[in-house]
Amino acid sequence: MTEPAVRGRRILVTGGLGFVGSHLVDALAPENEVRILDDRSSGTLAHVPESATVIEGDVGDRATLERATHGVDLIFHEAAVVSVERSVEAPLETNRTNLAASLALLECARREDARVVVASSAAIYGHPAEVPVRETTPAAPTSPYGVQKLALDQYARLYHDLYGLETVALRYFNVYGPRQQGPYSGVISTFLEQARAGEPITIEGDGEQTRDFVHVADVVRANLLAATTDRVGEAYNVGTGRRLTIESLAETVRDATGSSSAVVHREPRPGDVRHSVADLSKSRRALGFDSQVELEEGLADLAGRAGEASADGVLERADRPSADG
Repeated sequence: MTEPAVRGRRILVTGGLGFVGSHLVDALAPENEVRILDDRSSGTLAHVPESATVIEGDVGDRATLERATHGVDLIFHEAAVVSVERSVEAPLETNRTNLAASLALLECARREDARVVVASSAAIYGHPAEVPVRETTPAAPTSPYGVQKLALDQYARLYHDLYGLETVALRYFNVYGPRQQGPYSGVISTFLEQARAGEPITIEGDGEQTRDFVHVADVVRANLLAATTDRVGEAYNVGTGRRLTIESLAETVRDATGSSSAVVHREPRPGDVRHSVADLSKSRRALGFDSQVELEEGLADLAGRAGEASADGVLERADRPSADG
């Protein structure tokens, strides 16, 4: 698929060794000077292009952040503690990375006059008041993680309005694909592991809850479009605009893996969001964004990566819209 052109730029990708960040670096490195800032807490050096520069350090350390941002003209801010569970356990600690460090990054970007594309989240909507979820749907986060992402989302737009900084906030829905690592396994990776092992595919609840699963390649496209759009100072949903029931997901995973696993049900998680799907009207109109990877195609690709999965780790982002984001 054709990617939007980002060429000849000096770019920083925070969290560039991680899930979305590493795919962004792959897309940017051939025609740009790419710098990565990452503490290696959930990433690996295995996928870093030779031309990229890695600064190993904490995005929350001001001196490191100033060194990483010096001279750049474009920043993709992916670094975060991407765990609703962790934010509930340690709200102060996660706030330091997800919000305080992000605000410091915006200040550094203001000094450099660098455009910033920030990774926001569907977690800001909590239990959405309407479906499909529009950018104007009232935000009602149900976790510290959601609050932190909402504050970053608003700070990014405020920095545009107040200081003229070019910013774009992208609200990711349920991102899936290769390379995501960490202990917080999502529903797609869990189903794949169960299906490959011939174990029952276990659904929490009746399976009629719906989600919007978007492939990481489409998320990369959204970021590149955000880097080149004239419609800055705005927030945009990044999903597919298509609902899928968890029951249908289980069946699709079973088909993709050729498994004979039974699909079974257990008690639902308390507070689980019933339905969530992105309204992409604004993203299509302003960014020219639409998803291109069909779920069946994406799952078939993941099903073929059985050996790679053990090395690359979790295959789905923990941003799923539920009780934990």
